[in-house]
Amino acid sequence: MNIFDAPKVDCHNHIFDPERFPYADGVAYRPSGQELGTLAQHRRTMDAYGVRHALVVGPNSGYGADNRCLLDALARNSGRYKGIAVVANTVERGELLRLKAGGIVGIAFNLTLYGPAHYSGCESLLRLLADLDLFVQVQAEHDQLTVLAPMLLRSGARILIDHCGRPTPGLGLQQAGFQSVLALGRSGRAAVKLSGYQKFSATPLPYGDAEPYFRALVDTFTLDACVWASDWPFLKATERLDYGPLLRHVEHWLPDAADRQRLLWDTPRRLFGFGL
Repeated sequence: MNIFDAPKVDCHNHIFDPERFPYADGVAYRPSGQELGTLAQHRRTMDAYGVRHALVVGPNSGYGADNRCLLDALARNSGRYKGIAVVANTVERGELLRLKAGGIVGIAFNLTLYGPAHYSGCESLLRLLADLDLFVQVQAEHDQLTVLAPMLLRSGARILIDHCGRPTPGLGLQQAGFQSVLALGRSGRAAVKLSGYQKFSATPLPYGDAEPYFRALVDTFTLDACVWASDWPFLKATERLDYGPLLRHVEHWLPDAADRQRLLWDTPRRLFGFGL
């Protein structure tokens, strides 16, 4: 089956609609122009490429911990979308329950923006996530994950590693941060998004310097704990990106149709509780 027609779940994408949901005060970055992606534009893009479900990630850019735009998208899509929310480290159980009832399946830790120290005292939050069966989605780069990995493992929370762990390609597979990602994979407690190559690769599509990291992640996590994501609408992209070539790239690195079905459909449906 053509990859565009095969059923898929896109596990990292954003909605930016400042006309309906004005940006929060004090955010570090305010997406504009081609970076915007309204709910209507999001639906059309997903429909065009056979994406049946989407894990929509609340962005720090534009909205910060204001999840209204995200929750509106989930409410308007009758189970087609689920979400990852941005919350304060001091968020209370009642608020997490409200978010979960609205279709949120996890919350985001963004070490690339706030640094590891910002999350160093989050043991109680992680215990809450474990108790509520919510994911902690962790975006880290270089060696940042080495600081938090022990706490993440102790917590019992479900772990979702963003964008391959954003390694530094020139430092090789043995770099400490990437080894921390692989250790989480070996624990059986984590899943990883095979996505965001443009955020760490030093080369354009087909991201040849990222392929060894892709292979190591698939080998360690297995396709039962790997999911795919586009990162649409490609915030802060340094070169032109389009949805179609990114999907074709999946065929380039995973030529077997059964492997692609596990990555694009079977595993994300099971992990995040999507229907057909």
